[in-house]
Amino acid sequence: MSVKKKINNSILELTAGDITVEETEAIVNAANTALSPGGGVSGAIHRAAGPRLWEECRTLGGCKTGEAKLTGGYNLKAKYVIHTVGPVYSGRASDSGDLKNSYYNSLLLASQNNIRSIAFPSISTGIFGYPTGEASVIALRAIIDFLKEHREIELVKMVLFSDRDYHTYSLSLEKVLKD
Repeated sequence: MSVKKKINNSILELTAGDITVEETEAIVNAANTALSPGGGVSGAIHRAAGPRLWEECRTLGGCKTGEAKLTGGYNLKAKYVIHTVGPVYSGRASDSGDLKNSYYNSLLLASQNNIRSIAFPSISTGIFGYPTGEASVIALRAIIDFLKEHREIELVKMVLFSDRDYHTYSLSLEKVLKD
């Protein structure tokens, strides 16, 4: 199950699966501000990467909401992990800007480090409580806007944890492409 759309020179792909086994050059960790293992996606990435990921994360001084930081991938198939902190959903107008920045800054960091393929989870939609329908539109618009301006990233994958999230993102992608 996957959907692929061409955006300029890049491919945007939606798929359901486990981000920890992706073979893209980088995977994105939906991190907490301490960059500690935590639960959800972050815990799964830290478990799969092994203890050296947390050792490197401890040297980075944390990460603010909307920012992104780069580490090695260690035991992952991906060479790099890009850690970004999405907003804890509050319903405030600033939530959407913070979420957009998480995607944009992750892509910018990838671009600056010559990373050509990247896989994202659905940032902030787990324990951070962001409604998936709303988050998917923000995520896809941020990714598409970035790919329209930057041609260096060849593949951006949204690796969605559940079939329900995959379906939500698929519907949102059709909506965003029509806008």
